[in-house]
Amino acid sequence: MRALARSPAKAERLRALGITLVAGSLEDEAALEALVADRDTVFHVAGIIAARQRDEFLRVNRDGTARLARAAVRAGTARLVLVSSLAVTGPSRPGQTLREDSADAPLTAYDRSKLAGERAAREAGVPLTIVRPSAVYGPGDRSFLTLFRAAARGIVPLLGDGRQELTLLHVRDLAQALVAVAESQATLGRTYHAGHEAPVTQRALAAAIGRAVGREARTVCIPAALVGPALGLAGHLARALGRAPLLDGDKARELLASGWVASSEALGRDTRWRARITLEEGLADTTRGYRESGWL
Repeated sequence: MRALARSPAKAERLRALGITLVAGSLEDEAALEALVADRDTVFHVAGIIAARQRDEFLRVNRDGTARLARAAVRAGTARLVLVSSLAVTGPSRPGQTLREDSADAPLTAYDRSKLAGERAAREAGVPLTIVRPSAVYGPGDRSFLTLFRAAARGIVPLLGDGRQELTLLHVRDLAQALVAVAESQATLGRTYHAGHEAPVTQRALAAAIGRAVGREARTVCIPAALVGPALGLAGHLARALGRAPLLDGDKARELLASGWVASSEALGRDTRWRARITLEEGLADTTRGYRESGWL
């Protein structure tokens, strides 16, 4: 098994698992050729979720995907499993569950870059399966870290009224989903959602994180009218300082959407996969991981 690593020194945990590291990036054609040589299956899980300039999303999430897909074609790879995002499908309306045949409705520059990456992979002609995970959490993930830290302090801010519904997915369940699609011929050429079958509201998630960190966390709702301007200002300040903001005015559109609820029925039908880690188990596991890493 091989993995592409921009910084092999930072990927020693992978080497310790017996994985051969290929030094390079998605811009390095030679590294991509070495990565996919003689491989039957290639998993593309790389990408960026924050950028200093919006065209950076396309350079990585579209153009990097295109390079890898073309390298896989030249190597005769039997399957590329591309990890995309539920954000490509777009938000759900109250009471709605998104399915794979829903029309694509990306909201942000990141979302559109992931859709562009899917199209680039298809255009390359590589045998392909696309997985669009819902919000992924677990040890090592930093996207949810701010929520855990807020809960540990006893107060969790909610954007809007806290009723936004979310489909979540623990990282280990996602790993199992990727293996399942790679092992099934029925999944070739298909696009799937992946997430836990039980959605959760923002408010319920905050309470569950509080229990996981051992605090009864209070919630404070931030009016939607303030969220966009506040995140827009935060994004401008971060970029002025040369940083890539995780939160900005563009991201506010996702955070204030009515919901992100999706069905994984098709994935279960074709692979018998389903998410098995409950929210309570997953949040407890994430809390342990954050504490072991010294982040919480």
